[in-house]
Amino acid sequence: MDRTDVGALVRSAADGDAAAWKALVEGLGPLVWSVVRAHRLSDADGHEVYQTVWFRFAQHLGRIREPDKTASWVASTARNECLKVLRTARRLTLTDDPYLLDRVSEDRTPEQSVLDSEEAAAQSERVRHLWQEFEELGERCRQLLRVLMASPPPSYQEVSAALGIAVGSIGPMRQRCLRRLRARLEARGAA
Repeated sequence: MDRTDVGALVRSAADGDAAAWKALVEGLGPLVWSVVRAHRLSDADGHEVYQTVWFRFAQHLGRIREPDKTASWVASTARNECLKVLRTARRLTLTDDPYLLDRVSEDRTPEQSVLDSEEAAAQSERVRHLWQEFEELGERCRQLLRVLMASPPPSYQEVSAALGIAVGSIGPMRQRCLRRLRARLEARGAA
């Protein structure tokens, strides 16, 4: 779906056009699902995130300042909602193992804890740089790469239908986008 098409649909939907709303959900729905799949949520959590994204979009529909960038807004909202679900799940992890508390812990040495912490911080920094450079790519590249990094990856036919890109252009466009991202990371010294 082209950015200008999305912008026009957003403006029409904000004016109460139900067909425009339906077109937005159908056109951007695969993008939301790709973000959900990338976070490996359960089916129930995935459906909850999907509904929440569209609910939040409906809440903000009349206040969206840049309708042409709606796909980015939807993808970011989906990512944020997925992260909320994952944080909540981490806090509420239950176990069926009644003997879990009886096990002897494998305590790590203070040195190993420091090394692990430093490694985790370095990895977190690399990931942060990657996403910063990713956000600097063009909108088409970001959309394509977000959809293609879904797990399981969608077929090229699904990508073509979702993004309006010819099937034969998806692979070469993906390569160009990844080369741009690598060049940006190498220029930053983060690759």
